Amino acid sequence: MQKTQPTGFGRTCNVAEGISIAERGRGESGPVESNERLFMQLLVFDAGPDVDEAVLTGALQQADMHGVLYADVLHARRVGLLTWARDPAWFVADLRPFLNAAPFGDLALQPAYTMTGRTYAIGYESDLEEVLLRRPVRHATTEAWPWAVWYPLRRKGTFVTEPAEEQRRMLMEHGGIGMAYGRADHAHDIRLACHGLDANDNDFVVALVGRELAPLSKVVEHMRKTKQTSEYMDHMGPFFVGHAVWQQPASRGAADQDAAGQDAAGQGAAGQGAASNAPR
Repeated sequence: MQKTQPTGFGRTCNVAEGISIAERGRGESGPVESNERLFMQLLVFDAGPDVDEAVLTGALQQADMHGVLYADVLHARRVGLLTWARDPAWFVADLRPFLNAAPFGDLALQPAYTMTGRTYAIGYESDLEEVLLRRPVRHATTEAWPWAVWYPLRRKGTFVTEPAEEQRRMLMEHGGIGMAYGRADHAHDIRLACHGLDANDNDFVVALVGRELAPLSKVVEHMRKTKQTSEYMDHMGPFFVGHAVWQQPASRGAADQDAAGQDAAGQGAAGQGAASNAPR
């Protein structure tokens, strides 16, 4: 594994030091790294007046798909489909043929609402597997949290020119609000980076999920008052507001593979007598 030092806020990459695309965190014994991440994608379709959502969920189940199907609160005929994969080739090799066949192939894609991003770490997380792989799926598929607000955003370029300490302060103010809503079980988030992955050149995709819709609106309102949003946000949206009608954390095949991988990892750790602190 390549040994690199965390860049921290405001530090630019020195090419002479080498380039690492690993996500970085910090465990009890020092820096940890992972090259595992999820790519997540939300696609929105106009289903028309004659398409029953039960037909769509039936097709998803029959194909052994994982994901979330949302009914669009803002448009009576639209639905949103959230899927994810570690390997982005899955969207082309597996998801694309499924969506081009009936019944999804009969729907009208709404490209303005397409959101694609990758999970990321910001340098302090100790359990990168939880942050990058498990938590985003758990937040999206918790049955008790059917409401969701998805939106892309782009910061102004001047944000990264601020001193590192000021960037850190603004992010802590913003993050503190989100953590407070999470502790109260009012709202939970999914945060994705979409640099170079978004047709409109956004920086991030955010999802807020929860038991009720009102708290999700409230957290957006609350964060509008932060310095980061009020002074350094270039734009946000469009917003997709959905209510989950079908949630599936993993396909049967993926679940079997994960279980086999966990068994093998457990046997390997037992044979070694100690587990590595490097995330899988």
